[in-house]
Amino acid sequence: MSAELHHIWLEKLQSNGYRLTGSRRTVVEIIAESKHALSPLEVYELARRRNISLGLVTVYRTLEKLEELNLIQRVHQPQGCQAFIAAFTGHQHLILCKRCGKVEFFSGEDLDDFFEKIGSQTGYQVEEHWLQLFGVCSDCLS
Repeated sequence: MSAELHHIWLEKLQSNGYRLTGSRRTVVEIIAESKHALSPLEVYELARRRNISLGLVTVYRTLEKLEELNLIQRVHQPQGCQAFIAAFTGHQHLILCKRCGKVEFFSGEDLDDFFEKIGSQTGYQVEEHWLQLFGVCSDCLS
């Protein structure tokens, strides 16, 4: 899946006028392969193992473009630092392991009543939402 995913991302970047250098390809591969939310610095450190000439600015610019194209999404972590993961399809939410950063997606269609109630209580018309849950995954519990 990740090999197929990173090829799709590279095609999308190129079709949107983004030049595909070896460094950018490496950043795309790292994010596409990860099941964990990665900070830009973590992407940089992992990618430098494959491409020593990679610069941190390239990581930030590539992540910015991938997010702009809705290929990755920002993940907010309990410690406040932002990380990124491959974007999901459809309307889903995520649960993030506070120990290892692993991310799982889940659907939340049955949450509509909850959001309606929040809207009624606050006087807001809820138009969209993004739900993140934090916990400890089964791998980290064992």
